[in-house]
Amino acid sequence: MLRKLLRLFIIKNRIEAFAIIYALALGAAERGRIYLDQFPGFGGKMLFLAAMVAVFMGGAKILDALTYERAAEAQNDRT
Repeated sequence: MLRKLLRLFIIKNRIEAFAIIYALALGAAERGRIYLDQFPGFGGKMLFLAAMVAVFMGGAKILDALTYERAAEAQNDRT
């Protein structure tokens, strides 16, 4: 039963990865909008940019991990 529950939190394919990245980007954009309200001017824009760049970096890491897992599974299947 616990394995079935834990399986829900495993990213299995690229569609799921893109859905997660999209959700992260929505949250970062909302947080960036709040930054612009709280810190008008250049500082708010830089914080907005930092929030969005963090999502891009996290998304790249998620996609790279999926590619690495597929390559490792293919290697294990060959042996």
